[in-house]
Amino acid sequence: MSDLSRIVKAYDVRGTVPDELDEATAEALGAAFVQTLGAGGDLGAGRIVVAHDMRDSSPVLSAAFIRGARRAGVDVVEAGLGSTDLLYYASGALDVPGAMFTASHNPARYNGIKMCRAGARPIGQDTGLAEIRDRAERILAGDLAIGDGTGDAERQDVLKEYAAHLRTLVDLSKIRPLKVVVDAGNGMGGYTVPAVLGDAQLGPLPLEIIPLYFELDGTFPNHEANPLEPANLVDLQKAVREHGADVGIAFDGDADRCFFVDERGEAVSPSAVTAMVAVRELDKHPGSTIIHNLITSRAVPEIVAENGGEPVRTRVGHSFIKAEMARTNAVFGGEHSAHYYFRDFWYADTGMLAAMHVLAALGEQAEPLSHLVDRYVRYTDSGEINSTVTDQKAKTAEVAAAFTGVEGARFDTLDGLTIDLPDGSWINLRPSNTEPLLRLNVEAPTPERMAQLRDEVLAIVRG
Repeated sequence: MSDLSRIVKAYDVRGTVPDELDEATAEALGAAFVQTLGAGGDLGAGRIVVAHDMRDSSPVLSAAFIRGARRAGVDVVEAGLGSTDLLYYASGALDVPGAMFTASHNPARYNGIKMCRAGARPIGQDTGLAEIRDRAERILAGDLAIGDGTGDAERQDVLKEYAAHLRTLVDLSKIRPLKVVVDAGNGMGGYTVPAVLGDAQLGPLPLEIIPLYFELDGTFPNHEANPLEPANLVDLQKAVREHGADVGIAFDGDADRCFFVDERGEAVSPSAVTAMVAVRELDKHPGSTIIHNLITSRAVPEIVAENGGEPVRTRVGHSFIKAEMARTNAVFGGEHSAHYYFRDFWYADTGMLAAMHVLAALGEQAEPLSHLVDRYVRYTDSGEINSTVTDQKAKTAEVAAAFTGVEGARFDTLDGLTIDLPDGSWINLRPSNTEPLLRLNVEAPTPERMAQLRDEVLAIVRG
């Protein structure tokens, strides 16, 4: 039996093409997706929607997935080229399950699939993905039939509808003029930004967009489409300073995440963005719930509470955040990794809508972005630091033991080990789901205290 455990991850499918992910595997996954949803009564009207990014392998793999889905007996809406949040829009607006072919920020040799139920509801290992994997393995081994259905395929371009929907959620027409550098990294932001922010038919906006790497190119000739890595922000930072721009925006490969740099070319913390957008959403929906994961800055729940909202803390990972947003009817959620989730967008993550909120917040007042962001930054963080270890549990236990005697320290195990210290500092140590790694995040009131705690924990983990 074919083993797909290497490519079926916690939240999606991702692997190298063609040795780990080829047409036969994509076809089997398409059929398995339909069979699994059908068995759970989640197929609704009996159709799904499929989109793909600009990678060279994406059209072929998505066509194979569609073939498998049609053989399994459903109709398919082919949305064609799109960002991941465009796929979520289509799933929500059409109220059908969806599949997006992308490997996000991974190098060109990778591809993958992000799947969702109708209404953009997430699918992860514990909510159907493991069953999809098992069925696909049986199909590839010849132990389970795909079926001989003849579902229809209908091409439907949803880009204009996606753009129009986003423009109804944030009004940018009355902000002060802004000069904006956008680095699409040769990814899908180069396709969606002009449609959302530059389409005159939707109404002119007081934005001067300076494009960087808008040409769709799945080989990523300029830099990786992963703005989480500082090296991939260098071109954007330089362009912001050279053009005297008000803000720079960088999208990852499938444009579901966005990062910001201020007018000085300095990176803006995703936690500050989370707090900023949370305040805006609480202004519109007073008293609402805001979701933040447990390695987002402590400033986020503080600011949410100060503005009358209800902060709710979750594990790291989009499936956990989306599930908690739906459970609590939260208006907004944010992650340290620059995923931003909106109730007005079917609880799904969308980099474009987050970018529009930041542009609105900046343009509705006169201060530069650096001054605006200062309102939402209260602590110093380490960023995520990975360490290779042979025994994750033993090292985590050693760290816990080192802080057990600290008066006032509080411990929890919601996601790995979190230690809250009485001076406002905290430590989180989480094991990777797929690699022999421990991921460390530290935050403290001062840079010196953060460095002290960071070095103390790393000495244990790496000792």
